[in-house]
Amino acid sequence: MHRTLTYKILAQHLVEGQLEAGKPIGIRIDQTLTQDATGTTAFLLFESMGVGRVRTDLSVSYVDHNMSQFGPENHNDHLYLQTIAARSGVYHSRPGNGICHQVHLERFGKPGATLLGSDSHTPTGGGLGMIAIGAGGLDVAAAMGGGAFYLTCPKVIGVELTGKFGEWVASKDVILKLLSILTTKGNVGCVVEYFGAGVETLTVPQRATITNMGAELGVTTSIFPSDEKTKSFLEAQGRGDAYQPLQAAMNAQYDRVIKLNLSELEPMAACPSSPDNIQPIAEIKGRRIHQVVIGSCTNSSFSDLMLAAEVLKGRTVDAGVEFAVAPGSRQVLQMLAKNGMLAVLIAAGARILESGCGPCIGQGFSPADGVVTLRTFNRNFAGRTGTKGDQCYLVSPETAIASAIMGEITDPRTLKQMLGLSCPVVKLPKEFLIDDSMIDKPLPRDESGKVTVVRGPTIVVPESPKPLPAELDGRVLLKCGDKITTDHIMPAGSFLKYRSNVPVYSKYVFNCFNEEGQPTFAERALAHKQQGVGGIVVGGESYGQGSSREHAALCPMYLGVRAVLAKSIERIHKANLINFAIVPVEFDNPDDYDRVHAGDALRIPELLESIRLLDTVRIINDAGGYEFNGRLTLSTRDRAILLAGGLLNLAKKAGK
Repeated sequence: MHRTLTYKILAQHLVEGQLEAGKPIGIRIDQTLTQDATGTTAFLLFESMGVGRVRTDLSVSYVDHNMSQFGPENHNDHLYLQTIAARSGVYHSRPGNGICHQVHLERFGKPGATLLGSDSHTPTGGGLGMIAIGAGGLDVAAAMGGGAFYLTCPKVIGVELTGKFGEWVASKDVILKLLSILTTKGNVGCVVEYFGAGVETLTVPQRATITNMGAELGVTTSIFPSDEKTKSFLEAQGRGDAYQPLQAAMNAQYDRVIKLNLSELEPMAACPSSPDNIQPIAEIKGRRIHQVVIGSCTNSSFSDLMLAAEVLKGRTVDAGVEFAVAPGSRQVLQMLAKNGMLAVLIAAGARILESGCGPCIGQGFSPADGVVTLRTFNRNFAGRTGTKGDQCYLVSPETAIASAIMGEITDPRTLKQMLGLSCPVVKLPKEFLIDDSMIDKPLPRDESGKVTVVRGPTIVVPESPKPLPAELDGRVLLKCGDKITTDHIMPAGSFLKYRSNVPVYSKYVFNCFNEEGQPTFAERALAHKQQGVGGIVVGGESYGQGSSREHAALCPMYLGVRAVLAKSIERIHKANLINFAIVPVEFDNPDDYDRVHAGDALRIPELLESIRLLDTVRIINDAGGYEFNGRLTLSTRDRAILLAGGLLNLAKKAGK
């Protein structure tokens, strides 16, 4: 059988269902990761399952998001996560040790393994040949307890890479090019698998950049083969024993093949305000900039920052540009300090930020009003920087550093003519600096049971969903458009510190749509909840894209939202809605979207019966005096979760 690499690994981990595209399957999970913005809730839910100790091969709790510590909330989270990890047999990466995806790639990732993470950029692990999938915290908690992860068996999009990069062209330009082809929507239920002679020219960090930002395609994950480049990387990390060669079968059958010649690529950018608004740098060059940031889990590796430092030797950034660097891990920071390149960056005018997510999630370094910011990140949704009306461009480190020097968006290929500067060749070291002193190892079972878990007053156990009614009497609380992201639903930035306290965090649901002097979304929702009226949110295409943050379902559930009605709903968010007993419904006829308005009273008279037996649901618009159908695209397990009143209730009923 001419199997893709994706199907080879899935076959080795299959515990339920058949490997047939579009069919529901369950797979065994080898590794999990959580981060502090989602981890507190994940571990609170894990505790409520009563399992006690994780049953995976390896689970890691990272602290990399809530780092600012304005007030006690962040540190309360950190202490809870450190102690619950010790109690549960989990590795704990302390604050300052680095971004979860970068550190996991360096210290824990394993070719051929399955990794489930409560962060949408978990597919970074695909750069090592893993099936690495982002999911909501409740799904990760279930996997930590030994449960399978359920998903739709994917179609596989093959991307054949040929040729090799020209000067100043980067791996970031590969994924930007692919985003220009596939866009951010319409790819649910797919995996992107890279193959071809061009793969051999890419290092593991370069591959990881591509699989990381592959999350913006809306696919389940992305994956590269495991080959000699993988072996060299793992050996340099002192983990050569984790290596195994893996690749697709000869003549593997893909559902679609896209051919990319690396030799023909050029520097590109994702322009405001979507990762798929792609333009060649050559067409937008010359725009004045005032801020440049190199970092995030996409481009903060040792090789990325070494390239920036090499370019900046003997130079300074433009006086009108604020320039910041955020190393992806403590390993990267230590190596730059040891070889003197950190001093080069500082001398050039760089502000050195903590090894964490920081500006990528709106935690500081927000740009001024009306200015252009260039970032090597993976998302540029409107307002994500923390500045309303921001002009954020996503670029490669090569483009970022060239632009920082010149003070305007600059095609780095022109530096040779303007400054006589060729692109530096950065080779990966034969040995990385290994210092795991900020990773707490799991305690033996007899010691872990003695650990006292620290629960500060801002650590609040989330309430369980109420059972769905047989008939839903609902009110449209909000009607929104296409590409509503989880950032729109649950803002990060300065609100992120409230994530361990759902009653407080819920006050900011759909905060971006609230109008001064008018009742907020939360206030309207709670008022209807108290009257026994279920809340309904109406959206357009690609509702719920972006982050895996389950709070985008958990907090609306707390406010009484019982259904989301949209033209299409993205994979992770749809799973989170189901897990928290919010019914995901898609318009059977997209034209019906235009007939529904905010404030409309909608009834679903046979809700439970439809969930139990049907693929459609009848919806009556009492305000408009008409009815229409919605689609229920649900697996047997999805139906069981909704009928049980959420995943946690289902697990409790099953005695798991």
